[in-house]
Amino acid sequence: MFRRLTQISAKQLARTQSTAATGAAKEKWDLYAGVLVERLPVVSKTLNPLERRFQDMLLNVEYENSLKSDHELKHERDLVQLEQIKQGKVQVDLDEGVAKQTAQDLKDAYIEELKKFEAAPRTTPDDAANKTSSTDRCLEDTLYLLVQQKLGQQQHLLLPQGQRQEGETMRQTAERVVREQCGNDLKVLFYGNAPVGFHKYKYPSNQRANSVGAKVFFFRASLRAGNVQAGTKDAPAAQYEWLPKEALSQKLKNAAYAESINKFLI
Repeated sequence: MFRRLTQISAKQLARTQSTAATGAAKEKWDLYAGVLVERLPVVSKTLNPLERRFQDMLLNVEYENSLKSDHELKHERDLVQLEQIKQGKVQVDLDEGVAKQTAQDLKDAYIEELKKFEAAPRTTPDDAANKTSSTDRCLEDTLYLLVQQKLGQQQHLLLPQGQRQEGETMRQTAERVVREQCGNDLKVLFYGNAPVGFHKYKYPSNQRANSVGAKVFFFRASLRAGNVQAGTKDAPAAQYEWLPKEALSQKLKNAAYAESINKFLI
């Protein structure tokens, strides 16, 4: 009895695998390349109180263990010479003494110059205006590019993506997508030929003409110069935004798509 049940189960499993393999062979997927374009931080992160105290401690340790600089040694020689002059042990020509610049003179000049120095602000006018199309904002954070694209009947803000054409590698598709959707003004550097992430989704049943869905392979690139090309009156540019990681997750409406991207975000 047990042997007969085993034979039936084996036949059913084989039939199920055969059906699944046949169904999988019939499925056709469209291949897409998506590009995560990132503008890297321009300035370092503002230190929190704990980090600042740790930095001060390291600076003190480094100062205590450091050797004297040429300027400090010169200053010590100047003090010794000044004391010898006061005691009359050294004769100094008056004209030569006036012309000589001591280390203390240099230090005083440096201090006066430092007082005139004003650090550049860490925020910009585009921060105040919340101009999300600008890369001159959120200087401490990495910004990621989203471009408005049409999927089905609706417009969505997504990473730039496009369908692979015959004869292209996925890397070539990614490069073409950036040119077509962002223009030639945007200069980016791709990190490699291999994708860093993956996402797939099925089309609605009434839109599955030749393919059941799309498989998107994500590539990573960093901004080198420029911005998304502005549109013209006849051909207005698509809406786009440069967003930090937190805002990026909020803009991506599809939870599965957002999760696929968050897996390779730093």
